[in-house]
Amino acid sequence: MLDFIEWGYDFFSWPGIVIFMAIENALPAAPIPSELIMPFAGWFLIEDEGLSPAWLLLAGFLGAVGSLIGSLFVYGVSAWLGRPLLERYGRYFFITHADLQRGEELFEERGDVIVLVARVLPLVRTLVSIPAGIARMPILRFSLFTFVGSFFWSLALASGGYILGENYEDLREWMRPADVPIVIALVLGIGWYVYQHARRRGRRTARQSEAT
Repeated sequence: MLDFIEWGYDFFSWPGIVIFMAIENALPAAPIPSELIMPFAGWFLIEDEGLSPAWLLLAGFLGAVGSLIGSLFVYGVSAWLGRPLLERYGRYFFITHADLQRGEELFEERGDVIVLVARVLPLVRTLVSIPAGIARMPILRFSLFTFVGSFFWSLALASGGYILGENYEDLREWMRPADVPIVIALVLGIGWYVYQHARRRGRRTARQSEAT
């Protein structure tokens, strides 16, 4: 993967940042994490070329542009297909029409904060476009806070790569432990959601049995 990223920067130079970050955000399962893309850019495109730290701002900007492009793709697909699919098959995943309405209200009221915070968190940052699209968060607000959050995320990673130089890969190793609590929180959140829905369904079934 590092060889592929290096080839991309050799071939595309700075636009390679946009391309790689767009791929990462458009395909959350793609094995091209920003934790490698941006630190490598900070070293290979800036530090190794003898450029000043001011160029990190350009790296952060291009990283945010790529993130926005990929995120808008996922947002569009989720807005187009997500809601109809969930309305038809959501019950199999404990997702009701009321849940969809609550999701829309949540992103209408607090979508700015949700998107901004999610963009600076590993794992979650590439997934937040899906619920935002399903909830049809206003696209201008989604774009603004996606860009802002992605800029700071990209700038921080590129700066780490610039500081570490050839040891930029260490940054990913240092960040890896942060993935664990995020994964645990996601699993616990999903488990609690399923439990609450199963509990409510059990109560409805019990009331229907008593009524008959």
